[in-house]
Parts: sequence; C-alpha cells; structure tokens
Amino acid sequence: MVVQPYLFFNGGCEEAVNFYAKALGTKVDMLMRFKESPEPPQMQLPPGSQDKVMHASLRVGDTVVMASDGMMAPDASFKGFALSVSVPDKATADRYYSALSAGGKATMPLAKTFWSPYFGMLTDKFGVDWMIGIEG
Repeated sequence: MVVQPYLFFNGGCEEAVNFYAKALGTKVDMLMRFKESPEPPQMQLPPGSQDKVMHASLRVGDTVVMASDGMMAPDASFKGFALSVSVPDKATADRYYSALSAGGKATMPLAKTFWSPYFGMLTDKFGVDWMIGIEG
C-alpha cells in the first residue's frame, strides 16, 4: 500500500508545483488542465477555470506528491498535517529549508534535536507546513 499526499491549491496549483520543483530540484511528472480532460468535469466549475490545473504530480525523491486547483473554494486551507522530508546532510537541509521558506514563514529554525541531528519546520508561501530533517 502507498499513501500519497494530494494538495488542493484553489487556483494557485501551477505556481505551487513549479515552486516545489525548483525548491526541491525535482521535475513535474504530469500536469493536466481542466480543458484538457478527455471527459467533461463531474462537477460545476467556476467560470474561467478551464486553464486551471485538474491534476498534477511531482516526484519528490521516492514520493509522488499530487496536486490540483480543485474547486477553487476561497476558504480552503492546509491544516492538521505537514510534509516531512528526510535528507542526508546539513547542506541539503539548509538548501531545502531556505528554498521552501522563501515568501513563507520559518516556524522552527534548523537545529539539533533529541530525535534528529538537524531538524526544522516552516510554512511555505502557499500555507503548506514542512518538516525537514536528517534522520537520526
């Protein structure tokens, strides 16, 4: 069994996917807009949403993170979870932490903890919480 995160960005998906690809040094595996769907949408879409992202996938290491603009509801938010990234060394942790926190908020600076030789937390500019650390 595999559990994969699926993030809904409510209109900012393409920007987020491109941001993560650059910040984490990965590539976008797939991106399909609503207008490219082989079938009509199963739901009522807001006017002007044809160019929004119906589905995207981004490979981050061995994990696929999926994303969409979803229904573009203005009140959606990312709460109650974080994406956790395990890295091999401090340089990689510093690079990812710096890139992901650009335009966002550092919530716990990278430092030694009892569970990791180097660990930190942040909220990116899209409101997604991240934990970055070296496995201890």
